Amino acid sequence: MVHGKKVVVVLPAYNAAKTLEKTYKEIDFEIVDEVILVDDASKDNTISVAQSLGITHIVRHDKNKGYGGNQKSCYNYALKIGADIVIMLHPDYQYNPKLIPSMAYLIANEVFHVVMGSRILGDGAMINGMPVYKYVFNRFLTWTQNVIVWEKLSEYHSGYRAFSREILEKVNYEANSNDFIFDNQMLTQIFYYGYEIGEISCPAKYFEEASSINFRRSMKYGLGVLANSIDFRLNKWGLSKSKIYQSSSRSDNRIKEQANFQASTNEENYPMAK
Repeated sequence: MVHGKKVVVVLPAYNAAKTLEKTYKEIDFEIVDEVILVDDASKDNTISVAQSLGITHIVRHDKNKGYGGNQKSCYNYALKIGADIVIMLHPDYQYNPKLIPSMAYLIANEVFHVVMGSRILGDGAMINGMPVYKYVFNRFLTWTQNVIVWEKLSEYHSGYRAFSREILEKVNYEANSNDFIFDNQMLTQIFYYGYEIGEISCPAKYFEEASSINFRRSMKYGLGVLANSIDFRLNKWGLSKSKIYQSSSRSDNRIKEQANFQASTNEENYPMAK
């Protein structure tokens, strides 16, 4: 907990059995209150590893819902258990868990509502093994999107992100894609509502067990980024009304769900005397 705010780390997992323990053990539990793992129908023993580590909040998808679908489950559950700050950390150990306190404090101190771990700030991306084609795509897509969206991020494609509760209640992420473009849609939604996004340098690791999309899916993602950027601009100009930029009623709904969830938990743990 930071300044009275509940910090929850969400782990969107798929075949993460080999790297989950190393990732989990570097989480700073002096400030992190809860960890949620959502397993997207993994084919390995991710669930059993999570259980052996003592992770209490484990959600398993019977069918693979995709990277975006996994995040929807992560954020819905985090809001349900009363999270004030939610940090998405990939359990493949590509991003450094030791940056969690820095990201959490920036939000808790109300400097930003969103903080991203950028692989591009600094000079470590290529040194740490980012494939050349990914680096080139990253730089081209980021430059193009900054021009269209009219913002100045160092990159839009990092999967290491921290959100305030306000953000997750505000944006209509349920309307987003279940594929990898989900991440990019969330960023344009955040900009659409006038929020700033903070960035901190995060050297990422690239190795065999780290998750990565192939060249074909990278191309599909890149085209999706361009389409999403244009869609954002059309919505800002009032020339389109896309569902992802429509206001969400999640705030009232989540408050009710949280109250019901807490009441249910209390009844289970502390039954009324008869």
